[in-house]
Amino acid sequence: MTDLLIKGGSVYGPDGPIDADVLVTDGVITRVDASGSPPAGATVIDARGMYVMPGAIDAHVHSRDPGFPEKEDFGTLTAAAAMGGVTTVLDMPNTVPAVDVAGVLESKAALARPKARVDFGLWGLVRSSSTEDQLEALAAAGAVGFKAYLGYAFSTSRKQVLQSAGTDDPDLEAPPDYGTLARLGPAMARLGLPLAIHAEDPAILSAFRRPLETYSDLLESRPAEAEAVAISAAAAIARDCGVKLHVAHLSSALGLRAAQDAMRTGVRLTLETCPQYLWLSDEDFPRLGTFMKVFPPIRTAADREALIEAAANGVIRIVATDHAPHTDEEKARPFGEAPSGSPGVQSLYLSCLELARRLGDVSLAPRWVSEGPAALAGLQEMKGAIAPGFDADLVIVDPNRTTLIRPAMMRSRQRRGAFDGMDFRFGIRDVFLRGRAIVRDGKLAGRASGRMVRPAR
Repeated sequence: MTDLLIKGGSVYGPDGPIDADVLVTDGVITRVDASGSPPAGATVIDARGMYVMPGAIDAHVHSRDPGFPEKEDFGTLTAAAAMGGVTTVLDMPNTVPAVDVAGVLESKAALARPKARVDFGLWGLVRSSSTEDQLEALAAAGAVGFKAYLGYAFSTSRKQVLQSAGTDDPDLEAPPDYGTLARLGPAMARLGLPLAIHAEDPAILSAFRRPLETYSDLLESRPAEAEAVAISAAAAIARDCGVKLHVAHLSSALGLRAAQDAMRTGVRLTLETCPQYLWLSDEDFPRLGTFMKVFPPIRTAADREALIEAAANGVIRIVATDHAPHTDEEKARPFGEAPSGSPGVQSLYLSCLELARRLGDVSLAPRWVSEGPAALAGLQEMKGAIAPGFDADLVIVDPNRTTLIRPAMMRSRQRRGAFDGMDFRFGIRDVFLRGRAIVRDGKLAGRASGRMVRPAR
């Protein structure tokens, strides 16, 4: 047996912070108390003056691997994750080939394992042509849930999800719609896995489509009504079918109200927002330009404040990044041509810690990035908390250090992003994955040792 003792820190467990030591044996937490002397032969980590927090689980990342390794691969994604205290990433299925069947999921897992510095889970894709048998096979192969990109077409030749509602092109399969969700809802309910939706109603987006020359054009082309309508419609189906519905990257006060209305009717609904929606608004565009172009868009200060309040009071339980890098050259194109998406996994924990500090309760941060995502993905019995029997995914945070987000520190292939130039009053000192150091003193350590995680079913 191998032992690790993290000694003298302020440990953020399920019941809040306590002054305690954390004992780890063979990668699993075995004791959380102030017991004094370490076992003989144990490696001792001095955490006095530090916060000891559970590793983050980023429930929404895009590795771009396979398909677009020039934008990101599992090695660069998980290096960035490790440096930010994220010990598990849940990768979305719109890689190429898209993860629409079990064989693709298994191939993607095999590709990821030798590169992964942190643990990873894989979402499966819902297409308009998906069958119940395909969903059952994806679940058996270990999918953490299903993702439906409402209004996004599918190229059958390229096996790729496209940001398009489709045309008469015979290669393009129609996007999944509310009929798809209703048809497959009973199977998803039976399997017990969540259905995550990209919540923008395609009919509303079509009605407001226009050339994008200014940031106002972007906001007008993707109005908050599109988010609210998609949430309401999907929630009605989820309620009737018994599906666990998850709304990804919630961006608006209007969408939030639609979700709360659905919750009051008994829908099993979880909400995820992203740091960019909690920190930024349309007023930041002159400073950041195309590097803050994301879908759905970053909206107004009023939307931001509504989302912050919902995260503070527990209506929003998950903060994830929608980490979606491109090359810096692609993002520097004119506004209408620049692709949507930004890196974010490396700054997730820091941004949430700083927001939680400003709200007066640092304990909110691990609830948003550890506890909530673990429950979503069926990992709540092994990850997301510091307690005996859990994986020793641990982050030592220095509360007396300030981290300036700058391109030179980023491990993602896209170095510039929406958080460039921001200061957060915390620093990630050490990170442990199942008791193995993957970051020490702010530097990557060890080798790739990530594993694929599967939900408890």
